[in-house]
Amino acid sequence: MIKVGIIGATGYTGVELIAFLLQHPHVKELFLSSVSFEGQHIEDIYPNLRSFCNTQKCSGNLLNADEVFEKSDLIFTALPHGLAEKWADACLKEGKKLIDLSSDFRFDDDEETFTKWYKKSWDFPETHKAAVYGLPELHREKIKKTSIVGNPGCYVTSALLALIPAVENNLVSTSPIIIDSKSGVTGTGRNPSAANNFSECGESFKAYGVAAHRHQPEIAHVLSSIAKEKPSIVFTPHLVPMSRGILSCSYAELKKEVSIEEMYRLYTDFYKDEVFIRVLPLGSMPETAHVRGTNYCDISLFVVNEGKMLQVVSVLDNMVKGASGQAIQNMNIMYGFDEKAGLDLIPRAF
Repeated sequence: MIKVGIIGATGYTGVELIAFLLQHPHVKELFLSSVSFEGQHIEDIYPNLRSFCNTQKCSGNLLNADEVFEKSDLIFTALPHGLAEKWADACLKEGKKLIDLSSDFRFDDDEETFTKWYKKSWDFPETHKAAVYGLPELHREKIKKTSIVGNPGCYVTSALLALIPAVENNLVSTSPIIIDSKSGVTGTGRNPSAANNFSECGESFKAYGVAAHRHQPEIAHVLSSIAKEKPSIVFTPHLVPMSRGILSCSYAELKKEVSIEEMYRLYTDFYKDEVFIRVLPLGSMPETAHVRGTNYCDISLFVVNEGKMLQVVSVLDNMVKGASGQAIQNMNIMYGFDEKAGLDLIPRAF
């Protein structure tokens, strides 16, 4: 049993963490912090949590971040980029663990790329050497041994899980890889803006961040470590008028003729031991509704353009496998818990 803290508990990823951790069998106590709502009670901000907080496991009171740090064995940081470094450094010094849901630890030792895209240099560069990129299907063994995990981006998770088996087996060219993704509005965060205003995004559909979205260099960074060459990524995110979910269509040119049956066998074998990856039967199409509220990623495979190109369609819940659920999956791995602990949910049919 462990004591867990969330610094940044009132954003969408923070409250999603709360919902999962309250029911986690190995979490003894849960402590919450929020700069914006310090001193308030979480149920006053998220009434859906009524009767779940104010218990021995979680008081629901939003504490000072320092107090949460002192009380916890593991910290989740759900903060804007640039703010998790100091907590990670403190965790290393105090023998605690940290899982960051921002971008701070997603680029290994590549400070140059991080600075280019996030306009900030690292304050604790040595701390980054201890961090592991937290995609369980890629780095499970490293995650088991580390104290600092950088949780992947939501779009990135959907694209990487779709592409890694083909790239790792050298079946596709990495220049270019085209990724066309659509996300629900929760991906823009809880703070009000024109992007997530219902009058602006309802009954509408748009591309955004074209040629400038920060998940593009993250995808390229991870795939380059697998392909051993720098890939050329064309990534286009879209905002669709639904609350949650991501659907990504990823395209890559095949290096040799591969039948769809051979590709299907490769993917099913690659993911055969992955509890949260479902490679769908040939001809089936994934839908965001089929994974909503769960940590699953559904994948469908197609060989198109007269057998010259691989197309992979992947779906996940951007708030769960794309954020908080994957973070808890990483926690389970770090502590040797059953990987499905707290996440063993059946998707609702509608």
